[in-house]
Amino acid sequence: MTAGLVVATVLTTALTIWLSLGLHEQRETEQRRQDVLAAARQSALNFTSLDYRHYDRDSANVLKAATGDFKKQFAAQTEQLTELVAENRSVSEGQVLEAGIVRSDEDSARVLVVADSKVTNTAVPDGEARTYRLQLDLVHRDGRWLTSGVEFVG
Repeated sequence: MTAGLVVATVLTTALTIWLSLGLHEQRETEQRRQDVLAAARQSALNFTSLDYRHYDRDSANVLKAATGDFKKQFAAQTEQLTELVAENRSVSEGQVLEAGIVRSDEDSARVLVVADSKVTNTAVPDGEARTYRLQLDLVHRDGRWLTSGVEFVG
């Protein structure tokens, strides 16, 4: 009888530990999913929102959340974009409508984002609505999710 009680206690303890580990992993996965979506939404918002009156700040926001080739390419084009945005008096007010994870693991993710923006500039002073479908690739670096690639998709 004592041996049966010991076996039952060991099995119950093992089962409790196994279930706790599974629950912890599930919580980590859900937290990572939420972090990826939040980072992708913010990057898309930064990317679709700009104002010629403070484009330096707007482009800096994009660069703060960027890494790799995307960061290099965007930084290389910033001076030209600053002139173009100022010349056209461009203002774009972005809004993220939907975001969904295509794939993710502990170090990388791909997210599809649908965003709208109202764009005003010298060509359309009353404004024009635009819809963007973006594919964002993200990597996890130094405790943050950073955008490593942005692609316009159909």
